[in-house]
Amino acid sequence: MTTVDSINSKFMGPRAANHVPLSPLSFIKRTAAVYGNKAATTYNGKTRTWSEVYTRCCLFASAAKKSGIKRGEVVSVLAFNTPEMVELQFAVAMAGGVLNTINTRLDADTIARIIAHADPAAIVVDIELTAQLELALTQINGREKQIIVIPCHEHEVPRCHFSEEVLYDDFLGRGDLHDSWVLPESEWEAYGLNYTSGTGGTPKGVVIHHRGAYLMAMGTVPAWNVPQHPVYLYTVPMFHCNGWGHAWLNALVAGSIICLKKINASAIFDAISEHKVTHFGGAPVVLGLLINAPENDQKTIKHTVNVMTAGAPPPPAVLEKVERLGMEVMQVYGLTETFGHIMHCAWDTDWDNLDFGERATIKARQGVQFTHTEETEVLGLTDNLPVPHDGETQGEIVIRSNTLMKGYHKDESATEAVFGDGNYFRTGDIAVRHPGGYIEIKDRLKDVIISGGENVSSVEVENVLYRLPGVACAAVVAKSDEKWGEVPVAVIELKEGAECTEPEIIDHCRRHLAGFKTPKEVIFREIPKTATGKVQKFLLRQEFKK
Repeated sequence: MTTVDSINSKFMGPRAANHVPLSPLSFIKRTAAVYGNKAATTYNGKTRTWSEVYTRCCLFASAAKKSGIKRGEVVSVLAFNTPEMVELQFAVAMAGGVLNTINTRLDADTIARIIAHADPAAIVVDIELTAQLELALTQINGREKQIIVIPCHEHEVPRCHFSEEVLYDDFLGRGDLHDSWVLPESEWEAYGLNYTSGTGGTPKGVVIHHRGAYLMAMGTVPAWNVPQHPVYLYTVPMFHCNGWGHAWLNALVAGSIICLKKINASAIFDAISEHKVTHFGGAPVVLGLLINAPENDQKTIKHTVNVMTAGAPPPPAVLEKVERLGMEVMQVYGLTETFGHIMHCAWDTDWDNLDFGERATIKARQGVQFTHTEETEVLGLTDNLPVPHDGETQGEIVIRSNTLMKGYHKDESATEAVFGDGNYFRTGDIAVRHPGGYIEIKDRLKDVIISGGENVSSVEVENVLYRLPGVACAAVVAKSDEKWGEVPVAVIELKEGAECTEPEIIDHCRRHLAGFKTPKEVIFREIPKTATGKVQKFLLRQEFKK
């Protein structure tokens, strides 16, 4: 007779043969062995196969270990979407390191804070960003950083030189292919470290693990109907969470990755036409670029292109126009803390006969959970119970998933705050649930503005505004924008007798903030407050969302 004790006997426990740590590293190893001759990366007319990419990853891993980078140490990367960036999505982890990709659009002050907090053993930098890195490093005390420079092969560019630097390919030359890499002992080991935009003005370091990265890629394949050997155009920055996921995904299905260093409508249309692109991901701002491009930049798309978009929900009118270009758009929702997308607007064939406008309205919803997400729920703001599926009752989105971060780097209190009692991760996003269970975001508890796919902390911008001596009160909120989805707007009360103009305030912000964080409009007027003097931001948000 079989009993619970016998079926779970000690000899039934996990062992090397039946319990292998899950990691995206397994994807690239298999693809290099099975589809080694297939195109992996294409950039500026040069193509490398998956076998070649895998070899370069192995060489980087070996060189990293030889250079003294230890297991669990961070390697920071400040770079654009080039083939080297694709390689680094795997190579750093193969060396046992933790990949920290830094937003190239950040100002030097913020980059300095990230590097100081992450304390990397080495930094990989695109040659065009060396001046930005040098400025950041002047603000940091601590151990010397090894600098690995990704060169520009198209033309000469001005650059800074570092005392401990080596060119990327020369660094690979230090590696030994006989120096084999191994999977992590535990799939819970850190794979990457990525910093949020900082809803309180200070970026938080999100630590992701091998297990979640593996499952993210596996779950995306059926949800996005990705076949073997897609042609993927990399318009999503690889320093973003969705950027990582698409690298893992393409290694899984042996996709052909088309790299674009600089994103514009003409380059996207050209790439789609030339390479017969089947898939790409892009923030709503990228979709706006395409539909608003001059006629001479547009090209007729003769095949279906599958598009994944995330960030501020694109207006239905934008989605409708994109569909008319011959693109099938799937909206997704996710956070850096969730390895990127965890919900998608899964399509129901019952909607096929709806007109463009009706379909676009549905597609603007964040939708339902991916297969790799265990549970998404919307809990009432007062009773903490699931909201009814009425499309009206608001609550907070909470998540339970294997694709959730380990926690925030060096920040136990912030980690405990978002995990609460441990049953759910609390997103801070306010949403409703429609009949059928589809979720639609209505507001953001954290007052985060999503502009062109980039998160902007209103608190961070306000802190900069308060540096101006004439500012008595400042409130930064999102204003709807056709191109960027949302843009930051500053509402300011000046001190009595103080004088300040809109150009002066914008110029001040530009000196202290990244361009996408700078307010696009400044309004001087009284700010609504409660009886106790607290700013009523929700009233301003309602006003500027109209």
